[in-house]
Amino acid sequence: MKLAQIIETLVGRDLAVRITAYDGSSAGPENAEFGLDLKTPRGTTYLVTAPGDLGLARAYVSGDLELIGAHPGDPYGALQALAGDLKFRKPNPVELAQIARSIGREHFKLIPPPPQESLPRWRRFAEGLRHSRERDAEVIHYHYDVSNRFYELVLGESMTYTCAVYPTPDATLEEAQENKYRLVFDKLNLQPGDRLLDMGCGWGGMVRYAARRGVHALGVTLSSEQAQWAQEAIEREGLSEFAEVRYSDYRDVPESDFDAISSIGLTEHIGVANYPKYFSFMRDKVRSGGLILNHCITRPDNRTRSKAGPFIDRYVFPDGELTGSGTIISRMQDVSRLEVLHEENFRHHYALTLRDWNKNLVKNWDEAVAEVGEGTARLWGLYMAGCRIGFERDIVQLHHVLATKLQLDSTTNLPMRPWWEP
Repeated sequence: MKLAQIIETLVGRDLAVRITAYDGSSAGPENAEFGLDLKTPRGTTYLVTAPGDLGLARAYVSGDLELIGAHPGDPYGALQALAGDLKFRKPNPVELAQIARSIGREHFKLIPPPPQESLPRWRRFAEGLRHSRERDAEVIHYHYDVSNRFYELVLGESMTYTCAVYPTPDATLEEAQENKYRLVFDKLNLQPGDRLLDMGCGWGGMVRYAARRGVHALGVTLSSEQAQWAQEAIEREGLSEFAEVRYSDYRDVPESDFDAISSIGLTEHIGVANYPKYFSFMRDKVRSGGLILNHCITRPDNRTRSKAGPFIDRYVFPDGELTGSGTIISRMQDVSRLEVLHEENFRHHYALTLRDWNKNLVKNWDEAVAEVGEGTARLWGLYMAGCRIGFERDIVQLHHVLATKLQLDSTTNLPMRPWWEP
């Protein structure tokens, strides 16, 4: 069997994409807009030893597999074509024997993955309890301490690595991120002089937005590089009187009686089993009558397994877990004195956000490669374009859930209707 035939066996025939390989073989229509080019024997080993998205990712990140017809900073078009085309299946024993004879048994021996890959789940479990403070810190370091300059190139001026909220479809990324912070600020009904805790604050975008409006804002992050960048931005903007970002686990915040708490993109790292403690912590840190906003990527249902697939778990968010918005709401409701007021889905907004991050990576490709290396840059282009498809196809969603801590007599002084809507 030629290599192109082997790939057809693994991913299905009647392909709309073109497949070529280093042995000169090919499959699929010659005039296809997009294609896959298997360039090296190492790529074959990656594909054979890890059939599916993990093997593809290994071969692609290492440069052994090319996506034809797409820029590596934004392979969205190629992934769209492939997503509708590739149907991975396990070869039957006869096919497996044919493949082994054709390519040689040496390709079935495991080889080291690309350096961008995290340890497998079982190794991480052996080296530390899942979602322990030490392991959470390691996971955050893996994903967020890539390079502040690299994030500037991808995220743009706002340095915001969470879903934007687009006031119109043609709004710029910066306008949409500013609008997101405005919406969170308004939902939390913050007023000058109030105190805000932003858990998992990233580079301090929400903290600085609130501080510019006279709110005393404290942000905490487990990324030392984020904390350093955020504190420098706070000082540069003259906001030190109102804003602070600490390199700290949110569980170590000693202050309490905050008027509001925002958690924007942290819940994905918490672990579903830890939701009761997580939401109880929020309840204990906010004053009676205060507000809590949880911004989180979610599943479209509450039945799907929460753990991430192999590519996301090994290359993007190790230990990440997602669940449905219904599970998040019910866990918040199970915490005494927390009342859920409102929820909202921003799935389509995240697709647009990822589109614009990919555009930034393409625009700044050469500098991004110089900063972090081509393998990491390729990984980010692949991951963001793939996630965009996930949001477009309702494989994942993004939800805001707004809650309040009731007074002891269960009363509230909040307006009768949503106060953030015009």
